[in-house]
Amino acid sequence: MIKIARPDLDGAVRAGIVSAEQADRLAAYLGGVTASQEQPSFSFVHVLYYLGGMIAIGAMSLFMTLGWNALGGWGGCVTAILYGVLALLLSHWFLEQKQLYIPAGIMATLAVVMVPLAIFAAQMALGYWGENKPYRDFHVFIDWRWIMMELGTLAIGAVLLWRYRFPFMLMPIAVTLWYMSMDLVPFLFGENRPYNWDLYKVVSVYFGLAMTLLAFWVDLRSRASRDYAFWLYVFGVLTFWGGLSSMNSNNELSKLAYCGINVLLILIGAVLGRRVFAVFGGLGVAFYLGHLSQRVFKDSLLFPFALSLIGLAIIGLGVLWQRREAQWSAGLRGFLPAAFRELLDARAVR
Repeated sequence: MIKIARPDLDGAVRAGIVSAEQADRLAAYLGGVTASQEQPSFSFVHVLYYLGGMIAIGAMSLFMTLGWNALGGWGGCVTAILYGVLALLLSHWFLEQKQLYIPAGIMATLAVVMVPLAIFAAQMALGYWGENKPYRDFHVFIDWRWIMMELGTLAIGAVLLWRYRFPFMLMPIAVTLWYMSMDLVPFLFGENRPYNWDLYKVVSVYFGLAMTLLAFWVDLRSRASRDYAFWLYVFGVLTFWGGLSSMNSNNELSKLAYCGINVLLILIGAVLGRRVFAVFGGLGVAFYLGHLSQRVFKDSLLFPFALSLIGLAIIGLGVLWQRREAQWSAGLRGFLPAAFRELLDARAVR
């Protein structure tokens, strides 16, 4: 029996034999035939792939040293472009010659990571930055002048994603959106040091919410194919939850509302099958309970017992749900749109 791998379908798309949508539907129809080749897992080989890829990506982003400036502005720009082109050539080689989907995706992601570095070097050559401005400041400091690099990364990253269609390529795109949520404040409102942190928090909440909704839209659109929404969910929820959790309030009702929002995140995570909602929601609930134990019910004897009873009640609700899950789930899904039901059926818990 001939096995069709996802790279074969992508090659057919590039050759114009089938459309991208037809390739996605065919991949969904074939089911798990190519899962071992395409789906990341905690195998030794996949760990090596991602370890090597993250080291290479980190070397050209987080761990970039001031020595890069020795290449000069245009020298650094040309080097970054050549590095990105080499990454794309390696991606083609892994995909077409070796049928190795994961290394090909990592190399294509590395090409996206080189975009802001190339733009930064070109800006330095044009006198936009000082001579000794280190590139790693891009990952450390909030500055409205990063916006041009971020917009360029999003534009070129979107084109490369449309061309190569590797879900991992959304990782640097999602990180760039996260950075932009912070750099937009001084860009739009003319904020300078000292920072107006309250404004940053509000923008972070709304930007994170918009990013999470974008992830949900992508999830619906790609429900019959690969998981393109994962990284958008991660950084969207991180941006939203980080801004929300950093807000200070002496009002106990506001803190209770914060706990309610985090409980809602846990429920959304359970419905969508996305662990990232449950992780951050669980942290938020834990923070609120910690606040209650240290401030509101400090030295109270009854609080630990009352809290344990609440925990046991929640466990009891879980037992009851497990017994009636099929019946209740069928009833609830009857109220959902067809596209949403297909999404829930297609996505396992991540």
